[in-house]
Amino acid sequence: MAYCSRRDFLKSGIAATTLAAAGTHSAKAVAQSATDWVTLGKSDIRVTRLALGTGTSSGQVQRGLGQEDFTKLVRYAYDRGIRFFETAESYRGMHQMLGVALKGIPRDSYRLMTKVTTHPDGDPQQKIDELRKLANTEYFDIALLHWQHVPTWPTDTVKWQDGLLEAESKKAVLSHGASVHGLPALREFPGNKWLDVAMIRMNHKGVRMDAEDYNTDGLGNVTEVVSHVRQVREQGMGVISMKLVGEGAFTSRADRQAAMRFAFRHAGVDSVTVGYKNTAEIDEAIENVNLAFA
Repeated sequence: MAYCSRRDFLKSGIAATTLAAAGTHSAKAVAQSATDWVTLGKSDIRVTRLALGTGTSSGQVQRGLGQEDFTKLVRYAYDRGIRFFETAESYRGMHQMLGVALKGIPRDSYRLMTKVTTHPDGDPQQKIDELRKLANTEYFDIALLHWQHVPTWPTDTVKWQDGLLEAESKKAVLSHGASVHGLPALREFPGNKWLDVAMIRMNHKGVRMDAEDYNTDGLGNVTEVVSHVRQVREQGMGVISMKLVGEGAFTSRADRQAAMRFAFRHAGVDSVTVGYKNTAEIDEAIENVNLAFA
């Protein structure tokens, strides 16, 4: 056995410590950013951390841009690295506008999410096919049951839950979930075995967030919402958040930055969606997410 003096031992220990520290420093130096691809929970769906939403005031803001300017906005977001786009059946006309805006871009280079309105007399397969045609896409990466706002939603929407699973079997949809409004409905998310993706409103001030009354103009219960976000993430669901700028209420840049930091660093969401009306808002949102991880 080779002899190792105490001096040699100390030298080797110092070297190992130095290398370990350098490795730690190197790992810490890898910054997380708005345009990173992240996996939504236990699903196989990867989205960019920041999405482009089309539902500001139910799509009124984005529709108001007109197709030409909206297309430029979408293409700008894509070029900046935002590769996650979302819309909803209730955002009148936005499936078509988004389909036109994304035309010609390789479909596997971005992710597309829709939200369907769960009418009791609706036909899920017919609706998914209709929305695919409107959006000019063969499939949606994510389809959500939109605006679930009563505690009985898990039983009220069984037909739609089964319908999305059937659409998945046909590869018309790749993953599924629900968006929620109001604490009574949100309390049904933890422990729900059907959900892959949960869309939950989130900001540090509780503006346009979940309260006992889903339709209140008052503040939501931030503490309880965050607790449910953490619960569902522990259970393997992916979490996408909306209302990051309080549906336009946060006129202060500091508030918009704080909202992003709160969502990612405190609540621990996977991805956020913001509706934009110009390229400057896209640039700011990217910077705000990047700063949240700085």
